[in-house]
Amino acid sequence: MSLKPQKIHFIGIGGIGISALARFLKAQGIEVSGSDMAEGAVTKQLKSMGIAVNIPHCKEAPEGADLVIHSAIIKSDNIEILRAKELGIPVLSRKEALCMILGEKQVYAIAGAHGKSTTTAILSAILKEASALIGAESKEFHSNARTLNSPLVVFEADESDKSFLFCNPYCAIVTNAEPEHMETYGHNLEEFHQAYYDFLKLAKKRVINAEDEFLGKLDLEAIRLYPSKEICEISYTLKDNQPQTRFRLIHQGKDYGYFEVYGLGEHIAIDAALAILSVVDFMPKDLIAQNLQNYKGIKKRFDILESEKCVIIDDYAHHPTEIRATLKAIKKYQELINQKEICAIWQPHKYSRILDNLEDFITCFEGVNQLVILPVYSAGEAAIPIDFEGLFSHYNPVFADCIQREKNQIKLLKNNEVLFTIQEGIIVGFNAGNLTYQLRGGIV
Repeated sequence: MSLKPQKIHFIGIGGIGISALARFLKAQGIEVSGSDMAEGAVTKQLKSMGIAVNIPHCKEAPEGADLVIHSAIIKSDNIEILRAKELGIPVLSRKEALCMILGEKQVYAIAGAHGKSTTTAILSAILKEASALIGAESKEFHSNARTLNSPLVVFEADESDKSFLFCNPYCAIVTNAEPEHMETYGHNLEEFHQAYYDFLKLAKKRVINAEDEFLGKLDLEAIRLYPSKEICEISYTLKDNQPQTRFRLIHQGKDYGYFEVYGLGEHIAIDAALAILSVVDFMPKDLIAQNLQNYKGIKKRFDILESEKCVIIDDYAHHPTEIRATLKAIKKYQELINQKEICAIWQPHKYSRILDNLEDFITCFEGVNQLVILPVYSAGEAAIPIDFEGLFSHYNPVFADCIQREKNQIKLLKNNEVLFTIQEGIIVGFNAGNLTYQLRGGIV
């Protein structure tokens, strides 16, 4: 279905997924407007692009639109949704709109509990002539979207609301299928796995991490990566003071040689290898390796904010598997820069996630010299009592209300008083909440 010459209004346009679609459609020549509850960095950027954004939601905002698209968190009683329906304007969720938006494109869709943003950004660097829609900000083009007049789209596909089943993938890439966002699937593992199977079935071309317990057993034609056997000779270096992972890829007996990618860790090599295998059938290996150098990382993923006496890193890891992978990478980085101490500042994210993975959270911080635990970032969930002091006592953790960044040091605050100041070593903040702003010097 052709969208032109429609005018589309987005409710919740400040969200990472919705804003990417708004940027993408504007680049296709469609008139775009939007609204959100509060002003933020994203809405300011959209306004600077010439997109009209109402803050806060406004009953009159959808008037004149041909279509209204809303983010997953917008409720059916939102004043703009009600007004659009009064006017007879079609209203779709982001999920429902994806087929219409992406239907005519050749979509490379990347899904997985961990690593999908990184893999999407890496593949967008390789396919530099493709549009890209990412659930994070790429440091390559300083946005969550690269909007080009291209038949190719690299798209981060989301399992959290089952929207990955609506993205019309030509090529489906799955990094892993570890259970996550299980509330969407009624905490039914069979339903969760069925969704991944259905996503892969939609695509003509499939690339999977075959060492994932579920993916490895699938009876589907796919390009299968076996990381422990096919990713070889991994090494780590600093290039212009930036961390790099170098590896050799030998897939199904064919030696593709060496690749180098921004970031540290075996998980980075796996993400890059999956991206490479999705295009190596039509792109020369040397061109892939060259374009891979365009990848500069993504915001909030091993994001080095300060690298002098006190190294400060912001990381989006909010699941035990992700925290372990990041800490493993940090220990490699520790060796490269000759720093001795690692302080982990953890802002737990969602009570449901903590309880679903409690035993793994209790053990995933092993090896840190200091653990700081902040209050749970609930993301709208009702509070549930959790005995953090007792459960995590073996770390001798520090409990703080928030942190304060001052140049290259971090102050820990409790009841508006400074507990102490960290002035050296490596500090890593693990969060999917507002700790990221505190690490950048913001006030929450």
